[in-house]
Amino acid sequence: MSQEIELKLALPPSALPALRRHPLVAGAAREGKAETLDNTYFDTPDLTLKANRVAVRTRRQGRKWLQTVKCAATSSGGLSSRPEWEGPYNGRFDFSAVDHPEAARLLHKHGGKLTPLFSTRFRRETRLYSPREGVRILLMTDSGRIEAGGRELPICELELELVDGDPLDLLELACTLARDLPLVPNDISKAQRGYQLFHDQPVTPVRSEPPRLEADAGISEAFRALAFATLRAWQANAVAIAEGHQDPEFIHQLRVALRRLRALLRTFAPVLPADFHETWSARLREHAALLAEARDLDVLYTELLEPVRTEEVNRDEIDVHGLAALADDARTEARKHALKGLAKAGEGLAMLEFTAALHRLPDIEGDLASFARERLDRLRKRARRRFDAATDLAPARLHALRIAFKHLRYAVEFFTPLLARKAGARYLAALVKAQDTLGYLNDVDVARARLARWADDIRALQTAAAFVSGWHAPRYARYRRRVLDEARPLLWGRKPW
Repeated sequence: MSQEIELKLALPPSALPALRRHPLVAGAAREGKAETLDNTYFDTPDLTLKANRVAVRTRRQGRKWLQTVKCAATSSGGLSSRPEWEGPYNGRFDFSAVDHPEAARLLHKHGGKLTPLFSTRFRRETRLYSPREGVRILLMTDSGRIEAGGRELPICELELELVDGDPLDLLELACTLARDLPLVPNDISKAQRGYQLFHDQPVTPVRSEPPRLEADAGISEAFRALAFATLRAWQANAVAIAEGHQDPEFIHQLRVALRRLRALLRTFAPVLPADFHETWSARLREHAALLAEARDLDVLYTELLEPVRTEEVNRDEIDVHGLAALADDARTEARKHALKGLAKAGEGLAMLEFTAALHRLPDIEGDLASFARERLDRLRKRARRRFDAATDLAPARLHALRIAFKHLRYAVEFFTPLLARKAGARYLAALVKAQDTLGYLNDVDVARARLARWADDIRALQTAAAFVSGWHAPRYARYRRRVLDEARPLLWGRKPW
């Protein structure tokens, strides 16, 4: 068995010539000639291997045939590590070399049922990068396609595979390349993409899902696990956007991932090195700001204008459809602007440098449970102060309360495994409800201001803007009356930690 440690980087096909010309790539020694690799992936008809996170592949490499078995990868920031067994293939599978007990039992039990599901065909150029003694990294440029059921997806990626050295050496090389090239770390393997194509599954936005922390975990272990889990959502949505997927939810979930990372930094700030906290809080804030306008306009169009537009408006002078068309054009332009901004900001480089910084973080002493309770208490006290200031229901103060609730909610989600299970779930559900109420109020306030500006510029839309604001007024008033009653028990009632 070998332990494969690699870093997968996606890039647009148009960037391949620049990648090949890059001094670090062009200066690395060639490892043989470029090859075309034909791979076929196998599973049982009911996808037993996939369910157990095992992959079986055959590869034709020139005149040679190989059989490969891989188990589930541990992945963080695009950097993955997985056990792998490779050997010759003569038309029949031989799993005798697989020394992972569970995988071996699975393969011996189901080996006779394996059938081809999908294939990949790509051209691979391999070079060996060795900047100093003790460090050797394979640079493998793959370009081609995945095929399944008459459908296909393109392959264009750079894989960095560690031969000798430390995983941080991979990240440092990737950071150097990403300063000049549009590289984005990507945890999704060719096999995963192949299964998606086999099922004809669309690429969907990825939500940040906190890992399950153990009560006896250290503070460093918990912080890294939470950071890497959120980073995976950032990466997945960024790759989908770069591939041209148009669903506005990709931008929303990317922005949520950035907000969660900033909240994580804020939550752990007392124990993090000051330069790490300050640097990454600022960088993540800059990236999130690039998406704010696009997200605000998506909310305006889908949450506030669409419900009104779909109703019958019988008065010809109320041009809600014209207002919606203006909003749709504005959000399309905002999206283009956001994508250009992200490209200029070097989003892939930011992910890679953040991953490297996480690997370099020193260990943090202390008890995680005690730390969590102290941080949750502090965030709740901060929200109390915002609550007291918002009793006049002024929009700006309600917005400040909303931000405080958001920080508290994220912290509760981070530390959920350390809370009383049922009480923690109830508390979190109530937090989400209160935050949604505050969010709706803020969305309407922001929309009113924007609609008023548009109406000032285009007089024909004044009546439509007033109609939309009036349509939402009853719900707005109802939410405004109840918002403090929803919030009060969360701040002064029993806490689940």
